[in-house]
Amino acid sequence: MLSQNRKIKWGILAPGHIATKFVKDLLTTKDAELYAIASRSLEKATDFKDKYGAAVAYGNYMELMTDPNVDAIYIATPHTFHKTYAIDCMLNKKAVLCEKPLALNSADVDVMLQIAKKEDVLLMEALWTYFLPHYTYVLDFIKKGSYGKVISLDADFGFHPTFNATSRLFDKQLGGGSLLDIGIYPIFAALSILGVPEEIQANATFFETGADSSCHMVFSYENGVKANLRSTLLEETPTEAIIKCEKGTIKLHTKFHKPTKVTFTDAEGKETTKDFDVTTEGYNYEATHFNELLRNGKTESPIMTHKFSHQLMETMDKVKEIIGLNYYE
Repeated sequence: MLSQNRKIKWGILAPGHIATKFVKDLLTTKDAELYAIASRSLEKATDFKDKYGAAVAYGNYMELMTDPNVDAIYIATPHTFHKTYAIDCMLNKKAVLCEKPLALNSADVDVMLQIAKKEDVLLMEALWTYFLPHYTYVLDFIKKGSYGKVISLDADFGFHPTFNATSRLFDKQLGGGSLLDIGIYPIFAALSILGVPEEIQANATFFETGADSSCHMVFSYENGVKANLRSTLLEETPTEAIIKCEKGTIKLHTKFHKPTKVTFTDAEGKETTKDFDVTTEGYNYEATHFNELLRNGKTESPIMTHKFSHQLMETMDKVKEIIGLNYYE
């Protein structure tokens, strides 16, 4: 167990776009230190180190994994490499915060979870939405039952990037496409609010690369409760989550997966909008949670549990099977 007073020394594995956002927020946390940066390019790692004030730069990932000063490693590679690098980190006794999705399928997720248990190290999927103030507030509100039971959920995530067959986002072999990249958020909303569905219906469209360009899903639960979910790389969508309950409606405003406002509308039509005044991108909340777990010798988050990560990927596996999406073909 680490000293309660010592800052957690972080290493960043693959300093790209998402890692930049994470690091900017990590620097706002009082209990963490940006210590090391590792890239396949020493020049890129050094540039990142100098820009954000890290102590060390490495031109390969193994040097980061074996650095005795590193307590935790944030993995921000393309999806395809999450499993390999997470396992390598854990075998070197490093705590791992791995970007979502944890792997490409639930079988790989299970292997990762087994190794985390065997090596007795902390592994958590970096699905940051679970730790954001607006989202935890909504989950608590639903749990209290002020609006009664949930009747339905509508959640979408869509944007329209310029198609580039060589880009990670459109490369099926790198786990590209809408489902794993952004569809995971509406699916996460359904699982965290309603649980694992009894039945799944889904259909999709595809790019010429084989990656899915859009995916529409309907999750069915007992008593007729349904979750209508959508992800697309073909158009901008509201990217909202709307939860209808017996006695009111809860609306997570645009970019519902990020810090945002929430509007509560009761049975009489009275609206109340709550702003959570988050001044960061929001990655600091998951980082602070992870730091606390590590400092207290925990190997699993009680919020983003190993079981939940397995259920999340298992659910996406079912969707992939329905729409005929196989990353290994």
